[in-house]
Amino acid sequence: MKNTQSGSFLKNYKSILLLLGGILAGSILGLVFGKGVEVIKPLGDIFLNLLFTAIIPLIFFTIASSIANLEKSEKLGKLFVIVIGVFLSTVLISAILMIVGVLLFPIQQDIIISKIPLESIQESSAGSQITQLLTASDFFELLSRKNMLALIIFSFLIGFASLHSGEKGKDFSRFLNSGNEVMKQLLHMIMKTAPIGLGAYFAYQVGIFGPQLFGAYAKPLGLYYAVCAFYFVVFFSLYAFIAGGKLGFKVFWKNNITPSLTALGTCSSIATIPANLEGAERMNIPSHIRNVVIPLGAPLHKDGSSMSSIIKIAVIFAMFGKDFTDPYNLLVALGITVIVSVVEGGIPNGGYIGEILAITVYGFPMEQALPAAMIVGTLVDPMATLLNANGDLVSAMVVTRISEGKKWLSANLTV
Repeated sequence: MKNTQSGSFLKNYKSILLLLGGILAGSILGLVFGKGVEVIKPLGDIFLNLLFTAIIPLIFFTIASSIANLEKSEKLGKLFVIVIGVFLSTVLISAILMIVGVLLFPIQQDIIISKIPLESIQESSAGSQITQLLTASDFFELLSRKNMLALIIFSFLIGFASLHSGEKGKDFSRFLNSGNEVMKQLLHMIMKTAPIGLGAYFAYQVGIFGPQLFGAYAKPLGLYYAVCAFYFVVFFSLYAFIAGGKLGFKVFWKNNITPSLTALGTCSSIATIPANLEGAERMNIPSHIRNVVIPLGAPLHKDGSSMSSIIKIAVIFAMFGKDFTDPYNLLVALGITVIVSVVEGGIPNGGYIGEILAITVYGFPMEQALPAAMIVGTLVDPMATLLNANGDLVSAMVVTRISEGKKWLSANLTV
């Protein structure tokens, strides 16, 4: 049994362990050879270029196919509105909590890359900037990572158009589904080279900037895990209490153990769906609610990812010596976290898409900012998955409270 458990652990964490192994090996090379590691920097550049070229079609097919596969139902219309409202509220609350953490404990990087020029943003009116951010003037411009948000909006519109086309649009929907699967497999293939690519990048960073680079990641990681642990215990308890009072509190913490262990063991919100559905059933959450909230929440509702999005943005701002606490930057960060929570769903290593979006919106140089964000994202992934998966379960309780009333949780439940 021990061998089985060990094999299961290695299977679930294989990609993360390989990635961390590549980063560790690269760090050692950087410490030993110093600036001599510049010779392997092209390996990191090749990996990033492959990622950049695959990410645009991946986003299009993933979002468009997801929307096209939705089923029209007036019966679920009201419930869907409640679900989206709960999802949006908890994602924003978690993001705001992380922003408060960053404001109370500022991330001040020892390594500041302020000499690297930021991608130029032309001075124009607020209306023009919003137009440029949300749309592109020509179709081919959607294929540039600099117009990431415009591509996301266009993908949503294509998905809805396909959905409303009915039977006549079935062939196009199948094309979207097929393209989505192909691009997911392509990204999976590219990410197999991530240990080498990120290892080479980290070797270069350590070789150039020295071992003090490790200190640049220590504080944001410590801050993230501390704030997330607080959110997990305090806010999830609060949500459960709001949903069902003292009984709701007891029921949640009794039945979230298996989903929590599954989330930590698989690092996948999708893989935690069966455990969440089973836990929701034991909580007496009606089937028509749990069967909508849990599967829909896995790809669309990610409290942990919203918090990781904030910490990664804060790290990038600190790297380039920029002020993250500016009100405009904070509001944009909140908007990005909402989009990230939706975009990540169903995509292997989907968090990288959110990172690319954030870097693009703020105008940081992609080649320097993305690897740092990817490293932080990898190190916070277990905790982020725990919050993502458990957030779906407690959200199902809140949705039931709103749609079914105060007495939804039977007083006869055994706790």
